[in-house]
Amino acid sequence: MKGRVVVLGSYRGREAAALVVDGDLTDLLVDAGEAAAFAPGAILRGVLDRPMKGQGGAFVKLPGGETGFLRETKGLAPGRPVIVQVAGFAEPGKALPLTTRVLFKSRYCIVTPAAPGLNISRRIRDEDARARLSALAEAGMAGSDFGLILRSAADLAEDDEITADLAGTRALAEAVMADRAGAPELLVAASSPHEEACRDWADPAPDEVAEGADAFARHGVEEMADALLDPVVALPGGGSMAIEPTRALVAVDVNTGADTSPAASLKANIAAARDLPRQLRLRGLGGQVTVDFAPMPKRDRAALDQQIRQAFRGEAAETSLAGWTPLGNFELQRKRDRLPIALILKGGVA
Repeated sequence: MKGRVVVLGSYRGREAAALVVDGDLTDLLVDAGEAAAFAPGAILRGVLDRPMKGQGGAFVKLPGGETGFLRETKGLAPGRPVIVQVAGFAEPGKALPLTTRVLFKSRYCIVTPAAPGLNISRRIRDEDARARLSALAEAGMAGSDFGLILRSAADLAEDDEITADLAGTRALAEAVMADRAGAPELLVAASSPHEEACRDWADPAPDEVAEGADAFARHGVEEMADALLDPVVALPGGGSMAIEPTRALVAVDVNTGADTSPAASLKANIAAARDLPRQLRLRGLGGQVTVDFAPMPKRDRAALDQQIRQAFRGEAAETSLAGWTPLGNFELQRKRDRLPIALILKGGVA
């Protein structure tokens, strides 16, 4: 399967979308169902609760008795309604991370009520295209204090498509941001896997969009998704990488296999570094990640470090590479932007 293929179907009875590039599973979205009360992207009206001294934020009462945590509380008074957006998933038993910097995303634009200004995606470099899109942005946001970002997909769209998309997104943003009074309520649900895939995987344009109840089976996605439930990932050259999520952190152990020579260790470690961002993304794993690479001389760390940083460059989820520990492990922190796929398939929070 060559090229860039977006597969819209279902996986184990749940709505799902997959991005397959040259036969490799690159991204996977699966409906969390009852495993999560509110997914990232959901916009809610909550009620600000008590501030948490020493933590620089406050709890927020959400619909259904759920609780969120908001760090941006300047100018907000306890007991007052506040419009927030779910910024990520929380560990079991912890409050949902929230933000007041609400984003209204569509296929061609993002309306930013808290960030004024008109911006064009940096990926659009042609000056004529930028001038055309800038004119559309100015016309579409005339009279509004909200900001706007035109996404890279807009470069391939017709003017009337962009205008209609912008108008609808602006209208939704204005209606929601004006709906501040009242009890906790879900105002805008998070996008479904199919909606998110059509919105975020449109650029570059896919070579094929496959849809249907059997789309995952037809394109081999079911088998690739099933492999994510196995903690062991085979690496080229006979090595392997075991990925084990625990309550405190995600532990990753790299092994060379039968060949334990320094050359085999470096080869296995480089292969693991290159595949680690994809594995964490597909498995929905985040938080603290500790990697125990195969034993190798300290002089090889610089080469491996370069491979790690190159692999995580451009990763959508916010990632902080902490580096090597005194014990020789490599640590990083990845934002929890989705639920672990294993937890979703269990149907609830452990």
